[in-house]
Amino acid sequence: MKRINNSVIALSLFAGMMYTHAQEKKQLTLDEAVQLGIQNSKSLKIDAAKIEEATADLLEARNRQLPELKVSGSYMYLPVKPTVNLKLPGVSGAGGPEVSQVAFGSANLSVPLYSGGKIKYGIQSAKYLVEASKLSTENDKIAIAYNVAQAYNNLFKANQSIKVLEENLTASQKRDETFLKLENNGVIARNDRLKANLQTSNIELQLLEAKNNYNIANINMDLLLGLPDATEIEVDQNYIDESNEVKAVDFYLNEARENRKDLQALDQQRKAAALGTRSAKSENLPSIALTGGYVAADIPKFLTVYNAVNVGVGISYNLSNLWKENSSLKQSQAKEMQLSATNDMLNDNIKLDVNREYQNSDYSKKRIAVFEKSAEQANENYRITKNKYDNGLATMTELLDADAAQIAANVGVINAKADAALAYRKLLQTTGTLTIK
Repeated sequence: MKRINNSVIALSLFAGMMYTHAQEKKQLTLDEAVQLGIQNSKSLKIDAAKIEEATADLLEARNRQLPELKVSGSYMYLPVKPTVNLKLPGVSGAGGPEVSQVAFGSANLSVPLYSGGKIKYGIQSAKYLVEASKLSTENDKIAIAYNVAQAYNNLFKANQSIKVLEENLTASQKRDETFLKLENNGVIARNDRLKANLQTSNIELQLLEAKNNYNIANINMDLLLGLPDATEIEVDQNYIDESNEVKAVDFYLNEARENRKDLQALDQQRKAAALGTRSAKSENLPSIALTGGYVAADIPKFLTVYNAVNVGVGISYNLSNLWKENSSLKQSQAKEMQLSATNDMLNDNIKLDVNREYQNSDYSKKRIAVFEKSAEQANENYRITKNKYDNGLATMTELLDADAAQIAANVGVINAKADAALAYRKLLQTTGTLTIK
């Protein structure tokens, strides 16, 4: 039985050592985390594919202005003798030549000269759409930068909560030891010692919850940054002490109008739609192209043709446009109306977002001062209550309540500073100026 227990203990120690070894630690600043998040973002890989697709559409539009050259050739064997009856004046078709094979080839060249502007508008529209795709990617980068900052902030808060709770748990456990001695010496009642034990148990539960939140936040960060799941991220708390001077709300509104990438992308889409309307109108115009060709044919014992070169001008016009309504034009005009309404709605949303995040940022900064004052009061209250308790002037309940209030106030200060730093980054995101280093 002892061998089994020893084996189990050894196996547990080995597994614990392996797990500790597997837990790779990586220290990252917030800016480094943001950069990693952008580099490994799956959504940005999708955006890159969309840019490639828009670029391919631009290449297709440019190809339409290039000459078209087509070459074709055929060879046919005739296993059954065909009947050849020539109808040419003065030429008898009786006993015509025996035709058993035919070979011919041709080359045709077409150079567009005028297409009503469809080619030109198509190229310019495709350029606008490529630019819109790139701007959308930049907007997504800013969103990812904030998402990473938010996850980093959650990880920091969870880690700080663990530190504070661990310190208070150590102090509470020492107090339990002291109270047990006092109870054994008959100085305090058993009920008072049990109240202190209950406080310790509550702190242990809070610590378990904080560690659980930390583990979840750490896994979330690993996924966002593209790191192995077992990587433990060590955060740098210096970001919460950044001094960010908040300016007037009009400043941020102007920044948003000038820098919001989604607004700029929508503007490019509107330009592309306007060109689409002009291109649709040009469908009612004729197309003109320069044409050229070469034909060669060989029918043994009957006909040989070569150097049959032709050059000319081709004009095409769809007469059905005279009685058919231009559906493409109506669709393009509807697209313009839709994008115009979207633009108005986006501008309203930007105003709302900037004003809301401006108020949240201001509120978060004011909360820091309140929490610091509250923590100062809670710490002083605990010191006074502890002195009173030591001199028999305060109850155990009062001491434990003062201790709990002190813990909550100290954690509150840390969280308030972290939330203020995140709120300011959210404000910058709504203006499109969140820097990505």
